[in-house]
Formats: sequence, C-alpha cells, structure tokens
Amino acid sequence: MSHPPTLSPAARQARQLATTGLILGVFLAALESSVVATAMPSVIADLGGQRLYALPFAVYLLTSTVSSPLWGRASDVLGRRRLYLVGVVLFLLGSALCGLAQSMGWLVGARVLQGLGAGAVLPLTMTIVGETYQLSERGRVQALISGVWGLSGLLGPLLGGWLTDTLSWRWTFYASLPFGLAAFLIALRHLHETGKPRPARLDWAGAALFTLGSGLTVWGLEGKAWLLVALGLLTLVAAVWVERRHPDPLLPMGALRQRTTAIAFAGNLLGGAAYFGVIAYLPLYAQGVGGGSATGAGAILTPMLVGWTLSSLLSAPLLTRVPLARLAQLGFLVLTVMFALLTLAVHQPLWVTSALGFVVGMGMGFAMLSLLLSAQEQAARSELGAVTSGVLFARQMGGALGVALMALLIGAGAIASGGPALAEGLGRAYLLAFGLVAAGFALSLALRPVRHGKAEVRG
Repeated sequence: MSHPPTLSPAARQARQLATTGLILGVFLAALESSVVATAMPSVIADLGGQRLYALPFAVYLLTSTVSSPLWGRASDVLGRRRLYLVGVVLFLLGSALCGLAQSMGWLVGARVLQGLGAGAVLPLTMTIVGETYQLSERGRVQALISGVWGLSGLLGPLLGGWLTDTLSWRWTFYASLPFGLAAFLIALRHLHETGKPRPARLDWAGAALFTLGSGLTVWGLEGKAWLLVALGLLTLVAAVWVERRHPDPLLPMGALRQRTTAIAFAGNLLGGAAYFGVIAYLPLYAQGVGGGSATGAGAILTPMLVGWTLSSLLSAPLLTRVPLARLAQLGFLVLTVMFALLTLAVHQPLWVTSALGFVVGMGMGFAMLSLLLSAQEQAARSELGAVTSGVLFARQMGGALGVALMALLIGAGAIASGGPALAEGLGRAYLLAFGLVAAGFALSLALRPVRHGKAEVRG
C-alpha cells in the first residue's frame, strides 16, 4: 500500500483535527455498546416486554457485525468520507429514536439503525487512519483508538448506571448525541477524502448472500439455534462461490490469497473466539464460584481491558524497533501461556484469575493490533477498506462463535448451578481457548516481512 506524502504544517494540523473527530466517533460507538446494559432493567420496567430483554443487544450486535464488511467494500468504491458521515448520522438518528422509544418494538427497531451506523464507524476510522498515516505514525494513532475503546468499556457501565439512577434510562441514549454531533461536525469540516472513488459494478448477489449468511450465523450462535447456524454457514459458502466469480467482490478475495492477509483474518477469528468466549462467562464464574457481588463479578473483566489498552499503547513505540510479525508472535505466545495457566487456576482465588487476565489482555493487544497493521501494509489501496473491515469482522465473528462453543463445553447445568461444576466447565472452556490461541501462534510463525516500495516494513 502506498503511503501519504510529507504534509505541510497546515495539512498536518487539519489531519490532527480530523483524527480527533474520528477518535471521538469511536468513543461514541464503543461507549454505547457498554452503557446500555446497566439501563435495560429500567427499560423493561418502563416499556414492558420482558421476553424481548435480550433482543436490543442481539440486533445491535448483529447489524453492527454484519454491516461492517459492506461499509468497508463500499468505501473502496464510493469513498471513505461520505460513508463515514452517513454512518455517524445513522448512529445519531438511532440513538435519538432509542431515547424516544415508547415500546420494546420501537426500541429494537431503533437499535437496528444504531447498529448499522456503528458498523461503519470503527472499520472506516481504521481504514482512513491506514491511508493518512505512515506505519510509524499509524501504530500510535490506532493504539490510541484501542485505548479509547478500552476506556469506554471501563466507563460505560458506571456512566449507564449513574444516568439511569439520577435522570432516566433514556439519557443513556441521549448522552451520546452531543459527542456524536461534535464528531460529525469536526469530520465534516476537517476530514478530507482519502479513498479514490472509482466506477465499479458491486456484487449485489454476493453481498446479499454474505449478509444473509452472516446474519443467520451470528443470530443462530447468539440464540444457540444450530439449524440457523448450519443454514448460515451454507449460505456463506454460496456467497464465497459467487464472490470468486465477480470482478469486484464484496470480500477481498485477491487479498485473502496472500499469506499475511489470510493469517490476519484467521488470527483474529481464533483470538476473538478465545478471548470473547471466555470473558462472557468470567463474571458468572466470579459470582457463582467466588461468591462475589454483581459489581465485583463485572469488575473481574477490568484487568483484561486494562491489559489490552496498555499493550496497544506500548505497541506504538515498538513499531520502529520490532517487526510486526514478532509482535504478533509475542502476543499469541503470551495468550497461549496464559490460557494454559488459567486451566490450572480455576480453583484458585479470584485475584489469580484477575492477574492472569491482565496478561491475557496484553497478549490480545499485541496480537490484534500487529495483525491489523500487517494486513493493511499488504493491502492494495483499492482493497484497504475491505481488508480492514474484514479483519475486524473476523474478530467479531470469532467472538460470537467462541461464546456459543464455550457454552456447550461448560454446560447449561453447570451455568445454572454454579459451584464446582461451573469451575470444571470453565476449565474446559480455558482448554478450548488454549487450543485456539496455540493454533493462532502456529499460524503467526508463518508471517514474513512485508515489503513497501524499496524499503522493508518489518512485519
């Protein structure tokens, strides 16, 4: 991928302002994904619809996950800036409608709109950063984005609880509007088009099959409806078959034939399955085995988030000294060792799990950031949006897959009863996570230096 030329001081200042708007947009989307959870009991008490309790979460996850590759490929064809602004507008409109909801059906529909906007914000932000910053600068900016994402994960539940208790659950949605409007206005004023719009015939049949297949798979995994999962996977196979025969496919088929990009996709799928699969059940473990409160159960995730954020920030200065491939290998090696230790620590005090979880988060930060940067360095400019969004999609899809697989290993009875049975079940889940990240480490060993022009980008 070609790199941007040296900028004048005025252009550099404009880029910094645009980046501020982009980071604010990421903070907005990340905060919304965590702030709503604490408000849902009050939403149910106000609007009713207890049987639909999980649906506002599920449809947001579904639409943000499935739409991400669509936004990425569309930005390769239509340009980044306009689609980013459209995504922010959709998110803000969805937030306003959520706050105005008069029924659970209304809220669910508004969350669909919100999820569509969120599906644009993160992948397009990462793509724009990939186009406007050289590798030595890009690592710092993308590490900062990861830090913002981690910070929002820590602040979201606290902010959601405070807003719900002091004002109303509706303000968990309204609170995002000023930040979102600021992000939109900054981007509108200072963000310049980074992509090169080009005439192309989008693969609508492949896009429809991919959307349907991904949606059925994610929905089936969330609801443990295995017939839907099987149907979704078959539809995805059909989508790939169609995509391989189209000159402008939705999926970056050409890039996926390259070793670095294929490893980045597979590594994010495996790492996402291990990490997100485990953290879904750690609060339950803390409460059902450790006997902690609900607040303490949620706090067991804090070290993992802090570790991920810290290692992402530490990665930035290392990029000029350590090859990207080595950072990815280090991350997966740390993950492999830590999940092996976690399998032995299921009967240990919770502080042991928290300490190991901190190092797990650091491993994820090193591995995921370096794989994303490696894929971006390898990608052609015309496929940068599709590659970036595809890597992030693989991580999210891996998370959905990991949660479902680990639920099977732990067992419904153990989840319900807690105690030693839950500890034993979580031990089996740790063992699966160990196998997944060990496979990721083996794949990372095949990474080779990526060449950029006459210089070699080590990664």
